[in-house]
Amino acid sequence: MADLEASLDHIIPSSVLPPFRAKLVVGFISLVCFARSYDGDFVFDDSEAIVNNKDLQAETPLGDLWHHDFWGSRLSSNTSHKSYRPLTVLTFRINYYLSGGFHPMSFHMVNILLHSGISVLMVDVFSVLFGGLQYSSKGRRLNLAPRSSLLAALLFAVHPVHTECVAGVVGRADLLGALFFLLSFLGYCKAFRESNKEGPYSTFWVLLSILLGAMAMLCKEQGITVLGLNAVFDILVISKLNVLEIVQKVLHKDKLLQAVNYNYYYSLNAWLLLCPWWLCFDWSMGCIPLIKSVGDWRVIALAALWFCLIGLMRQALCSEDSHKRRVLMLGLGFLIIPFLPASNLFFRVGFVVAERVLYLPSAGYCILLTFGFGALSKHTKKKKLITALVLGILFINTLRCMIRSGEWRNEEKLFQSALSVCPLNAKVHYNVGKNLADKGNQTAAIRYYREAVRLNPKYVHAMNNLGNILKERNELQEAEELLSLAVQIQPDFAAAWMNLGIVQNSLKQFKAAERSYRTAIKHRRKYPDCYYNLGRLYADLNRHADALNAWRNATVLKPEHSLAWNNMIILLDNTGNLAQAEAVGREALELIPNDHSLMFSLANVLGKSQKYKESEALFLKAIKAHPNAASYHGNLAVLYHRWGHLDLAKKHYEISLQLDPTASGTKENYGLLRRKLEQMQKKDV
Repeated sequence: MADLEASLDHIIPSSVLPPFRAKLVVGFISLVCFARSYDGDFVFDDSEAIVNNKDLQAETPLGDLWHHDFWGSRLSSNTSHKSYRPLTVLTFRINYYLSGGFHPMSFHMVNILLHSGISVLMVDVFSVLFGGLQYSSKGRRLNLAPRSSLLAALLFAVHPVHTECVAGVVGRADLLGALFFLLSFLGYCKAFRESNKEGPYSTFWVLLSILLGAMAMLCKEQGITVLGLNAVFDILVISKLNVLEIVQKVLHKDKLLQAVNYNYYYSLNAWLLLCPWWLCFDWSMGCIPLIKSVGDWRVIALAALWFCLIGLMRQALCSEDSHKRRVLMLGLGFLIIPFLPASNLFFRVGFVVAERVLYLPSAGYCILLTFGFGALSKHTKKKKLITALVLGILFINTLRCMIRSGEWRNEEKLFQSALSVCPLNAKVHYNVGKNLADKGNQTAAIRYYREAVRLNPKYVHAMNNLGNILKERNELQEAEELLSLAVQIQPDFAAAWMNLGIVQNSLKQFKAAERSYRTAIKHRRKYPDCYYNLGRLYADLNRHADALNAWRNATVLKPEHSLAWNNMIILLDNTGNLAQAEAVGREALELIPNDHSLMFSLANVLGKSQKYKESEALFLKAIKAHPNAASYHGNLAVLYHRWGHLDLAKKHYEISLQLDPTASGTKENYGLLRRKLEQMQKKDV
């Protein structure tokens, strides 16, 4: 230990070595790295996990969090992601409550502070791993590894691969999992320092370590791997077993471990730790082309990874220096064990490379890198060059964190940044297209959706979105072809079936449209929008009872479905069922009291029923909410015309025509009113 500390002395001056000051430095630098993300938007997965997650809202009982997955779906559902992180969702819910809604700044601030706290905690963790943080006979803590632990903590604090965890709000699962993981590990270490008369360890600290490990797992599944790290620490530090002897005995008994699947993706994860310049929010869908031949030059990367790992393992097992063995084994343990759940070795996961899963493994990388710098400094005369290299890495990584945090501030920047990293990723093009479509730039969106489909000809979601835009642009034939292909590829894709029905309805293929709507409802029983569109189809076919029934189903499933309520009121009004239309309108306004379109529709019904005063009040309220709606002023003018308030009728006819000079019905009614007023003036004369 003394040799490592001495070799790092020229890199980290002694004046900043006291633990409290070291932690202040680490905490401050970690805040600087990611501060730019504090006022960013909700981006990418944040929408589903937070904005659209009803588990965050007070209407959902707290107990439901324990039966739902990370995205708010019931764990028993076939569509559930099965990611069980109730403690993380609970923190989102507290954020929502304290900030009074979905205000992203408060969510981002918690993430930034969590990373800062974890980085500070890493000073203690690395002190333990490097052999320090020991206790004297009087119980005083002695930090024996200040330089190495500070350097490793700084490397961890500024690593750009952490940006997704910190700047993306859903990354809080990784942050909380890491926090409790580290606390559990430190608790386990403390159990053997706080030994008492009852045994060689403190029962309290062991139980607390287990509890913290369980909390880590309830924040993110990866947290359970703390048990593996604790076991490695127990073997190397507490029991002081010779790992090489254990391995030799296992081999002698021919109990060979199953060979590791040499996977190219591991080398990419390692590269992200070594050179975190090319970062992407998503690495799926063709971002990383498969290796199809041993002649592929990328096999070199895989070979390099295992050459380095085997070399490190050999040094860790065979070195005569016990401290070197300890640091290398613990560094490798921290690097490999937390990564195992994402390795696809034990069970399939939904990704091949994901920056978030590297949050904890990066701590192992920082241990090994720090140890390497110490070893280089000890064996080379060019210590100033090593110092410059370390400072350069810290500076470049800090700069990269700041740049990358800026890219995570909104979806447009995030998705555009991925195009240069993963130009073959269909999902990247899809998300860029979706972002453009949401902003109304349909022409550009079509281009990206087409590229997504070209890169992945079975990308049904891109087909569905492209078909929707083409439908809105009245390019119905191509829209029908795309949507038909989408449901052929994925027969249970309810949204595509519904959109296909809309296109078929526009093409007057009414029977086919009805079949498509019914198929969508078959695959998604609670589908209010599909019932709404089915009602529109029945209304076009003059099947009024069926239309009303379909719209009623839509409002039962989604009481705030304004369009379904409106269509019911209008259909009942047009068919002369004024009493029923009035009842439906009042029911709708009780549920959606501030909807100006419902006020307008009910006001029309009340006017025809000669309930002029109440009708007038609703018209005026609707106009106050939406003052530039020409039809609102025009229909209020008609009400005044019938009521005999001709001056007010004239005023609102004129306002309506100013807003929409082409409204023929309003022009005609205004002409009738003017002639009537002229006749009245002649009589007065």
